[in-house]
Amino acid sequence: MLGDVYGATIERVKARDGGESRLGMAALMWVSYAERPLQADELCYALAVELGCVYFNTGNLPSMSILVGCCQGLIAVDKEASTVRLIHLTLQEYLSAHDDILFSRPHSAIAEICLTYLNSPHVKAFLTNASPNTQSTPFLEHCSVYWGIHATRDLSSDCTRSLALELPKRNYIARYLPVHL
Repeated sequence: MLGDVYGATIERVKARDGGESRLGMAALMWVSYAERPLQADELCYALAVELGCVYFNTGNLPSMSILVGCCQGLIAVDKEASTVRLIHLTLQEYLSAHDDILFSRPHSAIAEICLTYLNSPHVKAFLTNASPNTQSTPFLEHCSVYWGIHATRDLSSDCTRSLALELPKRNYIARYLPVHL
């Protein structure tokens, strides 16, 4: 019964106008597959990254109210922690049971988005700035810590491998990545 309600709601997410449908499904993917709860601004940055685009466009940043609407209320913001979560644990179970239908290679998609962001001039400008403003890169830590975990969960992605091979060429990044990477 509850699965039918989730299924119907996800169909409404998919039926929204093209951009809103993609945004809603991408937000559900990120929230359900992230290695830790995402801060609201991290999710917005993740959804603003355009695969195949070298430049990060802050004009693509969606607001949380738009995201909640695009997801038909299936995500919520924990005001105290400022994290985004699914509305209920049973939704996570539903999404996991239907992931092959709902999401195409989610771990590859997340790894590619993280690597695209890490390879962007936006990150380079931040990292080479003498007094960087950490407010302008809320997604940097998440990308640098978790891209590899997602990449290893789907080793078949040529795009992920190609993007990962670009990182060593960006010597400014090596100084800021965690040691365990």
